[in-house]
Amino acid sequence: MLKQFGQDIWIADGSVVVAIWGFHYPTRMAVIRLSDGNLFIWSPVALTDEVRTEVDALGKVCHLIAPNSLHHVFIADWKRAYPGAQVYAAPGLREKRKDVAFDGDLGNTPSPDWSADIDQVLVQGNAITGEVVFFHRNSATAIFTDLIQQFPANWFSSWRALAAKLDLMLGPEPAVPRKFRVAFTNRRAAPRGLPLNAFLHGLQIRC
Repeated sequence: MLKQFGQDIWIADGSVVVAIWGFHYPTRMAVIRLSDGNLFIWSPVALTDEVRTEVDALGKVCHLIAPNSLHHVFIADWKRAYPGAQVYAAPGLREKRKDVAFDGDLGNTPSPDWSADIDQVLVQGNAITGEVVFFHRNSATAIFTDLIQQFPANWFSSWRALAAKLDLMLGPEPAVPRKFRVAFTNRRAAPRGLPLNAFLHGLQIRC
């Protein structure tokens, strides 16, 4: 299930979720082992026994990350399984998931718990969702959630395939979908702090 993506970083594909208008989307999480040996779980997928066994073999789960207001479906399950872990919310998620007791909010400044290993920038000004983009130094990996997408050419069928192609979700290279481009109502707000180009030099993980 877990596949090593680089030094101290693994990815795992999860179940498929159904969104608005019947679009089916894959899920993917990243697991990063920090310098202190603790684990940083980005966008957790469904917590199966297999996933839990493999994750536990890597270290102690300490940080659960919901990187935008759309990727949060399984966060409560992980919190119940790992009550000692800290849960962090992207902007707008606290209001959406009032059933989850979040321990912190994600912004432009990384937590001291992972700042030695991971940098981050908050991309604001988008009407669909605010997103926090992460950069893992050891593996030179940039981790985007929805702002950059690239699906397999045959992932969607019928009219959804045409819609995905027009939206730039099925291009030959990863791209910002058109719906997200249009949804930037405040371009001056995105990004602030760190230059986004610094993240584009790494490898992109799509979820």
